[in-house]
Amino acid sequence: MKPLNEMNVLVTGASRGIGAAIAMRFASEGMNIAIHYLEQHEAANETARLCLRAGSPTVITVSADLRSSEQLKRMKEKLQQSGMLPDIVVNNAGIAHFGLLSDVTEAVWDDVMAVNLKGMFLCSQLFLPEMLARKYGRIINVSSVWGLSGASCEVLYSTTKGGMNAFTKALAKELAPSGITVNAVAPGAVDTTMNAQLADEEVTALAESIPAGRLAHPDEIASLVYFLALPESSYITGQIISPNGGWLT
Repeated sequence: MKPLNEMNVLVTGASRGIGAAIAMRFASEGMNIAIHYLEQHEAANETARLCLRAGSPTVITVSADLRSSEQLKRMKEKLQQSGMLPDIVVNNAGIAHFGLLSDVTEAVWDDVMAVNLKGMFLCSQLFLPEMLARKYGRIINVSSVWGLSGASCEVLYSTTKGGMNAFTKALAKELAPSGITVNAVAPGAVDTTMNAQLADEEVTALAESIPAGRLAHPDEIASLVYFLALPESSYITGQIISPNGGWLT
């Protein structure tokens, strides 16, 4: 096993929000960071600059559509050429959907499923051969509290996150004999752009419904992801851990 500060970390959807916070948390420990994004080129570059400033010796940005196995294979080739095949994969990228189930079209259903579930599957599968050869690896999936409890008017999103949780539990059992852990972090409400569409009074009401009295900061989610990636966390696998301020217990 490599020393922690020589490990490579791939974070999908790392141009902003929770993904960017996760990338910077690993960077602060001197780890090599691969920042995946789809279209937010400038935001990804800014995250890369922040990671370098935080202490990462090597940072690379890679663009790929998680719905496309061909684009992901090209992303892997780029990482391989740069000596950045990941020891730790954080499947963070995802898209939300809010609306009545009766209004969800088949095209929208397929698209959200493709990004949130197929993308996680493809990305995990793609980097498994090297983890299996090393008999070491970490796969950490960023899920949601709604994958545990479900949310009204978010049936599609909740379904993808519930599927992510089931994927996590099953893959953990499959890979445990090979020294690879698979866990999911299922945050409650987090202060990110995903919740930016809420009016101030809605945010206030949401915070009041949470026993902790506030939304989480992305850094708090990042710290948990980092903990699960540590070598000493090797006995934690197949777990869905929900930092939600007591919102769901």
